[in-house]
Amino acid sequence: MKYCKFLSPSGSPRYAHVEERDGALWASALMEPPVEDLAAQLAILDSPEPFTAAPLSALQLLPPVSPSKILCIGRNYKEHAAELGNEVPAEPLLFLKPPSSLLAPGGTIRMPALSKRVDYEGELAIVIARRATKIGPDEDVRSYIRGYTICNDVTARDIQKSDGQWTRGKGWDTFCPVGPIVSNEINPLDGAAVTVTTRLNGQVKQHGSTADLIFPIAHLLRYITASITLEPGDIIPTGTPSGVGPVQPGDTVEVEIPGLSILRNTFSPE
Repeated sequence: MKYCKFLSPSGSPRYAHVEERDGALWASALMEPPVEDLAAQLAILDSPEPFTAAPLSALQLLPPVSPSKILCIGRNYKEHAAELGNEVPAEPLLFLKPPSSLLAPGGTIRMPALSKRVDYEGELAIVIARRATKIGPDEDVRSYIRGYTICNDVTARDIQKSDGQWTRGKGWDTFCPVGPIVSNEINPLDGAAVTVTTRLNGQVKQHGSTADLIFPIAHLLRYITASITLEPGDIIPTGTPSGVGPVQPGDTVEVEIPGLSILRNTFSPE
């Protein structure tokens, strides 16, 4: 199962199944919106319209998620913790990005005038399928996972450091590009390493593997739900590999994960 979210010609949000055709991703047929996306459900009722299969490159894509919360994991790769001069955490380090920080694939990330250093952080993100609370130590977590997507955890690094807590430095509007698709056709839970590659203006800056996660996905879900209930559509960026760095206005960052395509965004002054 793969799907995307896009803006229809009438200006309404729509979801579509995604398939590969001749090496390109196509929106092949409309699908019912996920249960959490009430706006998209109402749009279908208010403005039904025909659909013709099209390549994703021809659509105005939207973030393929509608989360109540974006619950991120900090310093989940040893080398990334070291490159910023931090110790490896003894337990998962959790922080939130507000849903208002979401940005579509291809959208422009606005660099705040208050920050002198804005960084990219390419990540694999979990998309939650159903309500999850207090997942048991022996419980299989697969049924709680709808699929996976790509996230760029954009960070105003100087503000993150000066504030102490990370909400403002991580939560600026446009600081959470996500997409272009959600898919359950990759399976990092079974030890199949998923690679995360980030390119700045075409040059590889990050190349990591989920095999190197300090806290693997099943552990993260059990740890989080011990205190925080996850709802359908919530996303969990799982941490970034080493190689994070600053961007300049006009830069383009691409985050690529096999099976999830490429998330591409440009940076511009606010």
